[in-house]
Amino acid sequence: MSKKKKRAKGQRKNEITKGIFTVLEKEPNKSFNYKQIASKLGITDTQDRNLLIKRLGQLKATNRIQESERGKYKKKPSIHTYYTGKVDLTTSGNAYIIIDELEDDVFVPYNRLNKAFHGDLVEVFLRPRRNGKKAEGEISKVLERKKTTYVGIVDKQKTFAFVRPTDPRMYTDIFIPIEKLKKADDGDKVLVNLGNWPEDAESPYGEVTDILGTPGEHNTEIHSILAEYGLPYEFPYEVEQYAKTLDTSIKETEVAKRRDMREVLTFTIDPKDAKDFDDALSFQKLENGNYEIGIHIADVSHYVQPNTILDDEAYDRATSVYLVDRVVPMLPEVLSNMACSLRPNEEKYTFSAIFEIDDNAHLINQWFGRTAINSNERFAYEEAQHVIETGQHTIPKDISIRNGEYEISDEVVEAILTMDKLAKIMRKSRMDAGAISFDKVEVRFNLTENNEPESVYFKEAKDANKLIEEFMLLANRKVAEFIGRQKKTFVYRIHDEPDEEKLMALNGVISRFGHSINLRDKKSINSSLNKLLEDVKGKKEQNLVDTLAIRSMSKAIYTTENIGHYGLGFDYYTHFTSPIRRYPDVMVHRLLQHYLDNEKQPKAIVFEEKCKHSSDMELLAANAERDSVKYMQIKFMEDHKDQEFLGVISGVTEWGIYVEIIENKCEGMVRIRDIKDDYYVFDERQYAIVGERFKKMYQMGDEVYVMVKETDLIKRHLDFSLIGKK
Repeated sequence: MSKKKKRAKGQRKNEITKGIFTVLEKEPNKSFNYKQIASKLGITDTQDRNLLIKRLGQLKATNRIQESERGKYKKKPSIHTYYTGKVDLTTSGNAYIIIDELEDDVFVPYNRLNKAFHGDLVEVFLRPRRNGKKAEGEISKVLERKKTTYVGIVDKQKTFAFVRPTDPRMYTDIFIPIEKLKKADDGDKVLVNLGNWPEDAESPYGEVTDILGTPGEHNTEIHSILAEYGLPYEFPYEVEQYAKTLDTSIKETEVAKRRDMREVLTFTIDPKDAKDFDDALSFQKLENGNYEIGIHIADVSHYVQPNTILDDEAYDRATSVYLVDRVVPMLPEVLSNMACSLRPNEEKYTFSAIFEIDDNAHLINQWFGRTAINSNERFAYEEAQHVIETGQHTIPKDISIRNGEYEISDEVVEAILTMDKLAKIMRKSRMDAGAISFDKVEVRFNLTENNEPESVYFKEAKDANKLIEEFMLLANRKVAEFIGRQKKTFVYRIHDEPDEEKLMALNGVISRFGHSINLRDKKSINSSLNKLLEDVKGKKEQNLVDTLAIRSMSKAIYTTENIGHYGLGFDYYTHFTSPIRRYPDVMVHRLLQHYLDNEKQPKAIVFEEKCKHSSDMELLAANAERDSVKYMQIKFMEDHKDQEFLGVISGVTEWGIYVEIIENKCEGMVRIRDIKDDYYVFDERQYAIVGERFKKMYQMGDEVYVMVKETDLIKRHLDFSLIGKK
């Protein structure tokens, strides 16, 4: 199946679903077989007819249509039209129900939620339209809860307690019988498991499962962020014990089964504060003048075997979580920081992609398989960058991760400079082929021993970072291509084309800054996106534009159905290079070895389910990471309440404007009710709020001066007072 057809498959399914309901609702008293429905919808080809038959069966199974007699279907009799959808609850208390077969989301006012919460799968019926207004819905049944655990603060009475959830979209307290309080005191922050909600009760019942601590304390708030997303912050005892029983010694009998590369020049380049090193590069010049470059990845699958509690735990987590002050690893420390970490001067088992490359970065040969290595050196990005920029052998004391100044050997300097040259050729080739260069500024904090933020700095991708990135991309792409061309079950990392409506909306925003995107065709979009991202570098609007551009893109996910990676411009792509911190990479290693051993391919459906879980967990981890940065930004701004800052308006809503401070990227809100010089109203068309009396406008992209008005670490709110325009 072509990429285009695969991309259209989901859309075609929705079109056919809508078509079925259109036919059945037009003549609600008649029954139709699939041939009659196909005829009315103009369906003639076999693929669409099979999809129609499948959808009819699914809709009947979920009780959304009725099978009046064998093979004949009709509208489900009801005074209302029922649908199944997911709840998107707003902070105002009202909700929208996202329904696959409807073009528009269905509005449900707060008094018709019928005990549904954000994210729940619900049955909803549409109320008749009145006076030309859009149809409203009423939730008739909660089919499945999205989440059953909530973080909240205890309000303890004599014989019972309530927990007030900190999630702003959770509109009710949770009633806790005193015997289910688990020794929590009044004011404690806790994790609650949601129970039933009796018909005659004002609140649902629950049980405290964990006491997180005192609100506002650092560890309490970090643990709360993890708990809100259902992410663990410690390993079960039995998993830790199991990991400790693993034999992590290097055996010559095992090395004999592998390609032995322990004598080849090998080194790692990582952040200076990295604790685990899951990738290393080897380099040697061949007699024919070409280079052999190895990308060596920790062989996690050697230790993490299927059907063990260690594998189950790694799968459940699916990813490491990188919070602002700590890493919550996917694997216990005995593996992540020791056995699987490619530390210098230690023999390690690895899984490798080894390439012969000529002086023009053309790929001559490739090899994939298990290896053994011994890393000669560990470098920080800053040290490798110094070599790239100066060509010097001496690493100065101020950037050294060792004890002072030290010398690098000739062969290491040659390796770094050669690979930098090759990486730049490969990167240019990628960009010319249509890849998009997202180098978003990442906010980082210098923390004290007590995790107090001393200062803000920005992570910048320089040549040393890009050197590593290009060789990791090469390994990921070539492994995916190697299996993909064999048409075997595999785990891909895919990225669909961007939504045209989102790109048009992005164009509307960036036009405020004098930028634009050419939407004529794919090539024009990609080149103008790259030009936009280059043009905003170092400008006040960079972070805003980078963020909006990324949001306009589709989300990258894991799947067994390959459609390529739009952002990277690759027809085949996977994740092979980080099995210490990503479970999909473990699956990729297992499948690759499986095929290298000429084993029969497994069923795709098993891996597709694992891919979906991994994608879901990746999203949760990203949200937790974002919340931890927001928390630390608020903590940082607590000590700057008397300071005036210049910021850029990064968002506009009906209740206020968001302002991002230019010097530290901290974002807060100026509430519309706090701007006293006029009565301001939201103008959605102009991305602005406008004063009714004096017509003064605050528009997205405007520079304004603000001061901190209020910081709330518990709710993670940062409010600004508006001083005025620049």
